[in-house]
Formats: sequence, structure tokens, C-alpha cells
Amino acid sequence: MHFAIGDFVLDLIQNSVEAGSSLIEVDIDEAMNGVYVCIADNGCGMSPDEIDRAFDPLKNSAVKHPGRKAGFGLPFIKQAVEQAYGSFKISSEKGKGTKVYFSFPKSSIDSPPLGDVSELFMNALNMVGASELILRRKRSSDGLSYEVKKSELVEAVGDLTSASSLSLVKQYLASQEE
Repeated sequence: MHFAIGDFVLDLIQNSVEAGSSLIEVDIDEAMNGVYVCIADNGCGMSPDEIDRAFDPLKNSAVKHPGRKAGFGLPFIKQAVEQAYGSFKISSEKGKGTKVYFSFPKSSIDSPPLGDVSELFMNALNMVGASELILRRKRSSDGLSYEVKKSELVEAVGDLTSASSLSLVKQYLASQEE
């Protein structure tokens, strides 16, 4: 179940990882009038027919998710966005990658909360598979703006598997949100 916008973002990042992406870029812009999210990858991409199937949860690809007969990620995101009168767009090219953009207006009671962005970024950085993950965050209410690259974090603290490295990254991400 998705309780926050961050849950949708993690689901889309997981899709990018499963699509074989070597580069995933995530932009989260918390503006005065809403939250705007864009996730772009250079994974295997989808044809127009595959995009249509991705929105039918009962026609999920058994190749992508062996043993699973349903995929609800994109349909849930689209439904939540439409319910809140936000916007949703997906573009993809076979062999080139996929870009998903969605927004939730702050004025809608049906817009979920953004959630804890530093925790979202920690979870994203710990996903296995993505070679490079670039996370960008803006918040217009106080001018907050930063970018985090997985490769730079690994260079600074070592691999992201030790408790000490993860603790340092968690502290760093929390400090960026202050």
C-alpha cells in the first residue's frame, strides 16, 4: 500500500532497476502549490503496447516479475494522481529508457504527504542494481536545494553495505533536509 508520495517514487525506482538501468535520475520539487516528481532512466524502455499493458495490472509481464501475475505500481500511481487532480505523464522508447512525471497539488485533500525524503533517498541508495543514482531535491518554501550522486557517496564513505557507511550517509541526507 502507498501511504506517501515517497512510496510511489520507490516503486518507480525499483521498476527502473528491474529494467536494467545503469543511470536513474530522480527529481523531487516540493513547490508552494504541490509536489512535482520526475524519474528518468536509461533502462530497456517500453514500446507503446508495453506502456498500455503496464497500466493493466492483470497483464503484467511474467518475464519482468517471474511468479507474479499482477503489477499494480503504475496503475496505483496514475489512479492516485487522477483522484487528487494532479498530472501524470510517461514517455518511453524501446532500448533508450523511460521517463515518468507526476505531480500532486497541495490544494487537494486527496494528495498524499511527501513523506520523509531522507529515508526515501536512503532506501533508494540501498537498492541493488542501479550503477548510478542521481537524487535531486528542491523545496521552495525555504530555498532548499541539493543533489546527491550514489557514486560520490560511495567514493566518500565506501560501499553502502557497512553499518558505518550507512550511518554516515543517513546523517548526511538528514543534514541536507535541515
